Amino acid sequence: MTATPSIRVRGLWKYFGHFAALRGLDLDLDEGRFLTIFGPNGAGKTTLIKVLSTQIGASEGSVLVGGVDLAKQAGAVRRRIGVISHNTYLYPQLTAYENLAFYGKMYGVSDLRDRSLTLLEEVGLVGRMDDRVATYSRGMQQRLSIARALLHEPDIMFLDEPYTGLDQHASRMLRDVLETLHTGDRTIILTTHSIDQGLEMCDEVAIQVKGRMVYRQPIEAVERATFEQTYFDQVGKEFRWDS
Repeated sequence: MTATPSIRVRGLWKYFGHFAALRGLDLDLDEGRFLTIFGPNGAGKTTLIKVLSTQIGASEGSVLVGGVDLAKQAGAVRRRIGVISHNTYLYPQLTAYENLAFYGKMYGVSDLRDRSLTLLEEVGLVGRMDDRVATYSRGMQQRLSIARALLHEPDIMFLDEPYTGLDQHASRMLRDVLETLHTGDRTIILTTHSIDQGLEMCDEVAIQVKGRMVYRQPIEAVERATFEQTYFDQVGKEFRWDS
């Protein structure tokens, strides 16, 4: 156990009007650990990722990422994190290379051209690097978004339903990237609906329902053959007894 977890959340609430998307959520994740969070639509998984990645602020509670308080130094956190989601955060009228150049300059990436070309090669897009992103398929855009997220070599990664809308080739490429990232040096949080994909590489498993963590186990304590029933039991319990 590390003295200070890579991610530490205490009493996190997030309101949208009168609706509470996150309700007193607590979470600790040690450096280098890979946590997969499962949950139904409306569980608040995307909201949690958006708070952790500084895209939106918390309504109540405290959030530390890499030991830094998001409420006080969100800018310092952004340089350490990478985000991959169903939203690619790409500029469609720019080429693939121009997108990476834009983000690379924003993050102060050294040897930007070499780094960009290396990543474009890794995601299979170097041959289309001078084409506008607007001409890309959904799978190609997601592959480029993977390169964007890795450009500045972040040590904390957030992946929010990254497999959504991907074709088989792009899904396999994302899986290969995750295997490369999961070295014990990076902290990773993945949210997904896919039990098979979610259990494949993680160190820990959690289930989130109605803005709360209702289940958390290390992967070695999880029976893969029965986890689907565990998931439905936890989700059903929350929906039957709404507190």
